[in-house]
Amino acid sequence: MAEKGIELGRETISCSICLDLLKDPVVIPCGHSYCMSCIETHWDKEDEKIIHSCPQCMQTFTPKPVLVKNTILAVLVEELKKTGLHAAPADHCYAGPEDVPCDVCIERKLKAVKSCLVCLVSYCEKHIQLHYDVPQLKKHKLVDPTKKLQENICSRHDEVIKMFCRTDQQCICYLCSVDEHKGHDTVSAAAERRARQRELELSQQQIQQRLQDTEKDVELLQRGVEAVNASADKAVEDSEKISELIRLMEKKTSDVKQQIRSLQKTEVSRSKEIQETLEQEITELKRKDAELKQLSHTEDHNQFLHNYPSLSPLIQSTHSSSINSPLRHFEGVTAAVSEVRWQLVDILTETWTNISLTVTQLDVSLSQPEPKTRAEFLTYAQEITLDPNTSNTRLLLSEGNRKATMREEQFYSRHPDRFTNYYQVLSRESLTGCCYWEVESRGRLCVALTYKNISRGWRLEECGFGYNDKSWALDHYRNSYHFYFNKVNTPVSGPQSSTIGVYLDHSAGILSFYSVSDTMTLLHRVQTTFTQPLYAGVRFYKVGSTAEFCKLK
Repeated sequence: MAEKGIELGRETISCSICLDLLKDPVVIPCGHSYCMSCIETHWDKEDEKIIHSCPQCMQTFTPKPVLVKNTILAVLVEELKKTGLHAAPADHCYAGPEDVPCDVCIERKLKAVKSCLVCLVSYCEKHIQLHYDVPQLKKHKLVDPTKKLQENICSRHDEVIKMFCRTDQQCICYLCSVDEHKGHDTVSAAAERRARQRELELSQQQIQQRLQDTEKDVELLQRGVEAVNASADKAVEDSEKISELIRLMEKKTSDVKQQIRSLQKTEVSRSKEIQETLEQEITELKRKDAELKQLSHTEDHNQFLHNYPSLSPLIQSTHSSSINSPLRHFEGVTAAVSEVRWQLVDILTETWTNISLTVTQLDVSLSQPEPKTRAEFLTYAQEITLDPNTSNTRLLLSEGNRKATMREEQFYSRHPDRFTNYYQVLSRESLTGCCYWEVESRGRLCVALTYKNISRGWRLEECGFGYNDKSWALDHYRNSYHFYFNKVNTPVSGPQSSTIGVYLDHSAGILSFYSVSDTMTLLHRVQTTFTQPLYAGVRFYKVGSTAEFCKLK
């Protein structure tokens, strides 16, 4: 009961303007109490008006009431002060620069605890109470405090935005639906949210599945590395036992060790590169999953739909659906060495030749065999879209950023990734593993692959595709092909076609260009070691030329 009395006293002796204990309390004719200085200041702002009002109940008075200190209330305030009661909220209850303020508080504003999507007003804990008590207000949609309530107002009609135009893919108000969006496919924002929510949930399921599959692949790779290391160590251990025989055997043993370690290093290095790529994909999938999860919990339909298009699409996995663990490792070496242990000296030379041959022919590569037919290539089909942030300003992107056309200057904002001097553009997707894509071309251009850290500056040797050691390019013009790498021009012969196919096996260091028509004709093949993820690129020479990355799925 004592606590109830103190709580009642707190409300009674608080000024609703400054939210502090009353100072020189006065009671105006409607019965509400204020600090004398607070109500005078409030009314001073209304001096130009004949009518003055109560800040709480809005009752009006004519003329302005005479203010007299309420001595009884003043004594009550002093008595309650002695008990240690403080009416003002703690500082952390007031709205700071990063907080959403209460729109109802008159003077110093408290933090909002809820925002109403119907009223389009944010309320503190005190002023939100009516939404919990009044039956009509209970039907309003309350969400966590947000500073973006005004984005729910149509700038054209000043109406609440509650609809979504599927034709133009934007949120609209009711008047928009009968005005500039008349005849369009329109639904309520809530209905569109439900549809997009289902799509989002499906994407989450796909990400979860991809995440599980990728984690299994990483685990398989780790086991493969352990098996390769164990098998190589065992082969080295067995070969070292032979060194006790003769000096010749010691030399042959050394040769075998070198071969084994070389293959072991190559295999472990390849496996770790694939593992790092898969772990990066896991990190990206987890980030994407968290992003989708956060969006799925957005209570404001309009904010959900506003942010939904900005989500980047789920990128096709760049690794194979299954990774086969090496099967043979170095067991053949071990068997051969064990056999030699019991052989006579006069056949040692021939036997060691067999051992060396066995090591050389071991199949421990994790790379995939290169496809032969177009159907086999299409199993590695990779969707390619162009990154507008890299596009030269003379290139117009279209068809969902799959097509680029060289024409007049385009308006693009400045970006550090943009090619400034050469008419080039890169893909949005990074390329690792095995992948294949096709480019439909018209006019002179070159199809290229490059590391992302290629220069964006002015010197041809630094940023031109094929003129440095960071890019590989096939130039296609009229009836001729030329391959460029590190400024070396290699003429290429082959049947003419407007479609160029590109096959990449990143881990194996294979890059192949094909002329695509009724058959696949190899134009040029590169065998190297790629040290970074690659990006597809196109370079143009003449206005009107076009390049379109084909849809293969």
